[in-house]
Amino acid sequence: QPAASAALYAQLVHGRKGLEAVEALGKLLAHIEQNLSRRGTAYLAGDTKSVADVVVWGTLFPVLQDETSLPSELQALRIWFQSMTLSEACRKAADSVLMPKALLEFKSYLQKQPPPCLAMERATSNEPEEEEGSERALTEEEITAAADAWARGAAALPKPWQPQKPVLPVEGMRNVLITSALPYVNNVPHLGNIIGCVLSADTFARYCRLRNWNTLYVCGTDEYGTATETKAVEEGLTPQEICNKYNAIHADIYRWFDISFDYFGRTTTPYQTTIAQDIFQRLLAHGFLLQDTVEQLRCEDCQRFLADRFVEGTCPFCNYEEARGDQCDKCGKLINAVELKNPQCKLCRGVPVVKPTQHLFLDLPKLEERLEPWLEQSWATGDWTANARYITRSWIRDGLKPRCITRDLKWGTPVPLDGFRDKVFYVWFDAPIGYLSITANYTDQWERWWKNPQQVELYNFMAKDNVPFHSVIFPCSLLGADDNYTLVNHLIATEYLNYEDGKFSKSRGVGVFGDMAKDTGIPADIWRFYLLYLRPEGQDSAFSWSDLMLKNNSELLNNLGNFINRAGMFVCKFFGGTVPNMVLTPDDKRLLARVTLELRQYHQLLEKVRIRDALRCILSISRQGNQYIQVNEPWKRIKGDEKDRQRAGTVTGVAVNMASMLAILLQPYMPSVSLAIQGQLCIPLDCFILSHDFTCILPPGHRVGTVSPLFQKLENDQVEALRKRFGGGQVISEPPPAPVTLMAPGDPQLIQELTEEVAKQGNHVRQLKANKAEKAQVDMEVAKLLELKKQLALAEGKSPEDPVPKGKRK
Repeated sequence: QPAASAALYAQLVHGRKGLEAVEALGKLLAHIEQNLSRRGTAYLAGDTKSVADVVVWGTLFPVLQDETSLPSELQALRIWFQSMTLSEACRKAADSVLMPKALLEFKSYLQKQPPPCLAMERATSNEPEEEEGSERALTEEEITAAADAWARGAAALPKPWQPQKPVLPVEGMRNVLITSALPYVNNVPHLGNIIGCVLSADTFARYCRLRNWNTLYVCGTDEYGTATETKAVEEGLTPQEICNKYNAIHADIYRWFDISFDYFGRTTTPYQTTIAQDIFQRLLAHGFLLQDTVEQLRCEDCQRFLADRFVEGTCPFCNYEEARGDQCDKCGKLINAVELKNPQCKLCRGVPVVKPTQHLFLDLPKLEERLEPWLEQSWATGDWTANARYITRSWIRDGLKPRCITRDLKWGTPVPLDGFRDKVFYVWFDAPIGYLSITANYTDQWERWWKNPQQVELYNFMAKDNVPFHSVIFPCSLLGADDNYTLVNHLIATEYLNYEDGKFSKSRGVGVFGDMAKDTGIPADIWRFYLLYLRPEGQDSAFSWSDLMLKNNSELLNNLGNFINRAGMFVCKFFGGTVPNMVLTPDDKRLLARVTLELRQYHQLLEKVRIRDALRCILSISRQGNQYIQVNEPWKRIKGDEKDRQRAGTVTGVAVNMASMLAILLQPYMPSVSLAIQGQLCIPLDCFILSHDFTCILPPGHRVGTVSPLFQKLENDQVEALRKRFGGGQVISEPPPAPVTLMAPGDPQLIQELTEEVAKQGNHVRQLKANKAEKAQVDMEVAKLLELKKQLALAEGKSPEDPVPKGKRK
């Protein structure tokens, strides 16, 4: 469709990008979506790529960058765009053709020869011409204001706030308290866990500190509950030993990822017992607790009621013989442990019996009249993500029911009530109180944060599965306790991050877990960048090795790193390491105004905790910097007359100041890279503060240091080796002292899982062949099938044979 293609090119000329481009191209994108959906084909003209796919993808890529910029309702278009982006030819094109230098030349050509349909559209349209993004027409006021802010220089910046230790709320300041969902201690977090909680919270905490907001960021391991007891039995350790071991593992992982906790603690502390029991006693005194009898399995040999995870038996739905007491791993259905057929105690293999036991319940229906007004107020004044609001509404809409808060366990916070002293608090009543007790372990003045809603803003970060506990159950506990507790103002929940085409699985060796990332040879800041780039803000996203390589090589190496390195090198090479004098032209002032627009958009997005979208602003500024250098060619002008040399100095001075601003904007995302830029350009530490204006912080005469490349190229062979290594079937060791080989033969559950995966992948391959898919795609899926078969053979205790090359079978 030539008209649609030309209109798309016209939008590219006008410099729109990301979500702005989606809005501007809405009708055209919807038209493509409709055609893809109606045809039911993988590509625009059929089941194989055509010139139409290449042209439209090549048009969209510079403005969208990846499929996450497209609305979730354009599902077919998203799948098509991702498929094109990950193909080898398109990856090479993105790497070598669609980067700033070539794109600038292409835009220049288009500006001289605008598509004919653009003039036609303007002539026939009664609507005023739109002006969006950094390429919209600037007002004289904006240009003058940007030039004035630039001229004021570093002296106009506020001094960075240095809070005393421990960090405590300060009268008259914005006091920000940040928590990330407490990771459960008995497992190693994978990349999805890291981006869903601690990394997102860390990025925002760093941003808050750069804004001079008085900020406290706390987290820690959630250590009580059934899962810890189960893990302790598996590893032959006590629950406390398990907690000590895995708390250290978590701390090491987050230290490597450069997570800037003010305090990283744990829930197995005396403060946890004191605070949890106090909240319980206040709920009891205010009449918000109920008693009820529950039928539960009891093992007479072990002399204990069995938690769900300590029971296994035959699933009542699918007859799978190793179903857990809470859920069947085969059919996925939730189970009440007393419904299991042939139940067994996992501790002694004895046969448990059903017996009644008394438990305590939080009376959520009675608390609802307190919860709903608070929710309305919090939603009206705070930033809750859409999924957090939706999940919370659905809980309330379905009607709140009393929630059990006690368990028949040994490992937990004891219940301080006669008749229940042999029980502990259920982990989801107990765990969120860990935020308070962890803060109490940080400072004995913890109540100044947690009983101070008038002065403190509370941000909770988590994945969406944790929302009900933070939006309903925990607030109800605090509202019922009625002790002026600080309740969440901003609840930030992500969707899920998947791995390639499936899910992370430690047992099958699929995906990258926190303790493995450092062994890939890829620096922590690259991991931070990529996870934040595809942060699942509005819908699930997927980690992809091919896309990681693409983003590293295009966005970091060729865009951001290229600009910062060139700006610094020009100062060193042409001006002896000293920032030259600058005489700003009207074009330079317009650039300052455009950069200021991006800077303010960055602030607007991060203030709303749209972390992924704000990262695009950084990359947009560096693209503008690359284009600015490319158009003005200081390497040529430095060889010309005095006027040309002066121009080269101005361009170099403006560019190196843009690089300095990028160092500050990058700090929440890539702290080590930010520090490296600061060191290379000798940026004064007093300038590491975020304002809403682009100022000249490296004035004429400022000396820079030694400039060197910030990023390294990821090679295809390197990435393919990593893809294979983390694609399943590798031998994975749990952290010492208990190494585990996960492909142990004879595991019936693993054999069952792999048998189903082989069948599923086999059907997928057959479908691709029937649809005459591209050979490269078929070969890739066949390779996955062969690898799954190899894993299955290993699990069955067989020796997997290498596949016979095609054409050599006897």
